[in-house]
Amino acid sequence: MSKKKLVFKIEGMTCSSCANNIEKKLKSLDGILTTNINIATEKGQVEYDSSKIDEKAILKGVEDAGYKGNIEEEKKQEKVTLKVHGMTCTACSSRVEKALNNMDGIISANVNFPAEKVTIEYDSSQLRLLDIKKKVSQVGYELDLEEETQDDGIDEDELKIRKTARTMKISIGLSTAIMALMMVHMFITPIPGYFIMTIVLGFPIIFGTGLHVHKASFKALKNGSPNMDVLVTLGSLPPYLIGLLGFWFPIQTFIEMATTIMTFHLIGKYLEVRAKGRASQAIKKLLQMGAKTAKIIVDGEEVEIPVKDLQVGDIMVVRPGEKIPTDGVVVDGSSLVDESMATGESMPVKREKDHEVIGATLNKQGLLKVKVTKIGKDTFLSQVIKMVEECQGSKVPIQEFADRITGYFIPAIIIITVGTFISFNIFSDFHLSIIEWGSTFLPWVNPDLTPLTLSFITATAVLVISCPCALGLGTPTALMVGSGIGAEKGILIRNGEAIQTFKDVKAIAFDKTGTITKGKPEVTDLVMVEGIKDTDFLYYAGTIEKGSEHPLAHAIVEKAKEEKIKLGEVTEFSALVGMGVEGMIDGERVLVGNRKLMSENNVAYESYEEELVRLEEEAKTAMLLAKGTKLLGIVAVADPIKEDSAQAIAELESMGIKTAMITGDNKRTAAAIGKKVGISHVIAEVLPDGKVEEVVRLQKQYTTVAMVGDGINDAPALKQSNVGIAIGTGTDIAIEAADVTLVRGELTGIVSAIKLSRAIFRKIKENYFWAWFYNAVAIPVAMFGLLHPMIGAAAMAISSLNVVYNSLRLRKVNIEPNYKKA
Repeated sequence: MSKKKLVFKIEGMTCSSCANNIEKKLKSLDGILTTNINIATEKGQVEYDSSKIDEKAILKGVEDAGYKGNIEEEKKQEKVTLKVHGMTCTACSSRVEKALNNMDGIISANVNFPAEKVTIEYDSSQLRLLDIKKKVSQVGYELDLEEETQDDGIDEDELKIRKTARTMKISIGLSTAIMALMMVHMFITPIPGYFIMTIVLGFPIIFGTGLHVHKASFKALKNGSPNMDVLVTLGSLPPYLIGLLGFWFPIQTFIEMATTIMTFHLIGKYLEVRAKGRASQAIKKLLQMGAKTAKIIVDGEEVEIPVKDLQVGDIMVVRPGEKIPTDGVVVDGSSLVDESMATGESMPVKREKDHEVIGATLNKQGLLKVKVTKIGKDTFLSQVIKMVEECQGSKVPIQEFADRITGYFIPAIIIITVGTFISFNIFSDFHLSIIEWGSTFLPWVNPDLTPLTLSFITATAVLVISCPCALGLGTPTALMVGSGIGAEKGILIRNGEAIQTFKDVKAIAFDKTGTITKGKPEVTDLVMVEGIKDTDFLYYAGTIEKGSEHPLAHAIVEKAKEEKIKLGEVTEFSALVGMGVEGMIDGERVLVGNRKLMSENNVAYESYEEELVRLEEEAKTAMLLAKGTKLLGIVAVADPIKEDSAQAIAELESMGIKTAMITGDNKRTAAAIGKKVGISHVIAEVLPDGKVEEVVRLQKQYTTVAMVGDGINDAPALKQSNVGIAIGTGTDIAIEAADVTLVRGELTGIVSAIKLSRAIFRKIKENYFWAWFYNAVAIPVAMFGLLHPMIGAAAMAISSLNVVYNSLRLRKVNIEPNYKKA
């Protein structure tokens, strides 16, 4: 099986029933493995077996369901519109155009002389804008790279808001005129031609601003998958058409009711689109964070170019107060950099030569020269955006139940509506008695109408009051807002399932190095056998450890370098898992490791056991150094504990979450560290491949377990846990390994992540409660004729808005730890 993933935009969805219909259709196709249709983002995501089905067949399935799917392809071509200075006539424009079109990599170039602009399509893999600018300069003109009107367009959300606002305003204007005429006609004086006026004013509403609703309804019915549009169409189109019978018969007309229902629906849609736009602000903010231009050194000179024209290896010049254009490594200079946009950390951090920096962060102090290491989709900011989008497009398990119910909701409402209409005509006396009772305190209830008229109004009210939209928006809007808050705080949640699982975590297992500790060990003690010089000791220790990649080995090598000891060469180097390392130095066999290594090689160390115990009880890793069978001494290395580790673990314990530390350290050292930070369970002397087994043991004891690690070495354990948490800084993020990534390298992020997941899930449950409560109360009231369709239409819109704005209230939730940093 060849598994692939496809992401596509969907046009035509109006409610959660639409999403369910598409999912149902896609799942029926052979080769589809998983589907996820998100109404909030209007995107679909499927995993499929490419040996059984292809992309065209998948999009055909979407089309067969009555909607349109478009694959979001990565653009291979770039298109820009730039200003050209110096042209004086059409001959100038022709010259520029000809020169550009003759360049390799230019697809097309069109110069607009009156506007003094050129529109260029080019292959960015072959050509960069700086090259194009040079070419224009060669023929005697100047190209301005800063003005790129093509990239300054309005985003999709803004276009949608404007479009819905326009249709809403037209509808409100015409409906207001109809209602004003009705008031005058009913309560002041009869208006000649009133009936004709309402027909004429109502037509643009029902068949103009509301036409897209009827089209969507027709498609849904054609595919046997009724949605929210069907309810609105049935609530507005029949009343208007029945009203036309007034030309021939003296009957009660419902033109006013039909236009008001459609208008309220359009008002609701506008407010909903605007609110959804606010809910998706996180992505927009992230996109806006990036710098627009970059200054790079070309042939010894500083040149300003668009960020998207950067290439790996370029040297960028970043002055104080400027944003770092893209990810890179400092090659010259020192400064404080504000990385709050990436890590959520408000305090600037020092960055100097060989330090990695993140694109879109702010240089606060000195001048930096930065070598570009990542561009485009490989940058940290792009990865963050990708992860936030993935989370927003995912589903929470609780949503699956709601989706199944919603799938039956609209057909059930249509059946209830028909049943209500029939019941009103069969049991008219019973219903009239209820309506007469209701008229004593509800001014809109009129018992004087005929049973047929009352049954029609009541059935219409049942249609328009029913609102599955609120059910469909409950989860996506909460995820959109919550994942955005997380991104701002340096908490990247990969999927909705992790949010639901995270809130139920009973235990968290921590890797030690780089998670509880800083991951930068330092040599703290040298205990040498009598007669051994410290220079000789560090020579052998540093030389043997040169061949090791372990962080503790680096600490020993750095110590030797600090003491200006020239290290030798090691041969026959070997890393002995769980014991240490060995190798040949100057013809002598040298060993560095634990007691087991010494015992197996007949090295007597027992007289130094007391020193070993003392160092280990001080939370230091003590290693024995031997040459041949002779002990040279002990080198102790300590990895400093992060400042916030103890406080974060204490807060996790106070939240009822047990903590465990899994480490390869010996039991005494591990116990000392565990005691310092307050860990519940210390699991020591675990080999790298044994971490998965330890996670499994914890799962048997606590059921739901999270694992915290660096996301690379601990990948298997992260995958085994119920929630994998990668902890790292800036560009060193293992997005694929974990469900949650904490950009800031501090354990406080775990406390915040748990609080955030609980807050998001609480909002999801609140949204579902209010959506179900609304329908449970409103539908029976409408069925008994106590609710006018116009009021029902307004209430329907309010129901959806309540859910969206309830999700937006997540922004006010405090997810910070309960303690403050010193």
